[in-house]
Amino acid sequence: MAAASARPASTPEAQEQYMINLAMTLVEKRLREGTASSAETTHFLKLATMKADLEKKKLEEENKLLRAKTETLESAKDSKEMYEHVLKAMAKYNGVGEDDEYDFN
Repeated sequence: MAAASARPASTPEAQEQYMINLAMTLVEKRLREGTASSAETTHFLKLATMKADLEKKKLEEENKLLRAKTETLESAKDSKEMYEHVLKAMAKYNGVGEDDEYDFN
């Protein structure tokens, strides 16, 4: 692998990022050629596992949110039905019959 002839990094952070990029490129080459060390291979397997775990947790949280939304919608429907029942009972108590033209919706 030839050394890059780019100008020197202007900050320590830029130098660190440059070195990380070089290391990643080297490890990628070794993985492709089948010459990566077990430590290099294990590192990326751990990253994949961590990512999979995070994605699984995200899906679980999204499912919780969907269940909560469903419960909220069902509760709103139940409340509406109960409200309509109360209005009809109050109308009946006030002498409004079922045939009267009273619309509570």
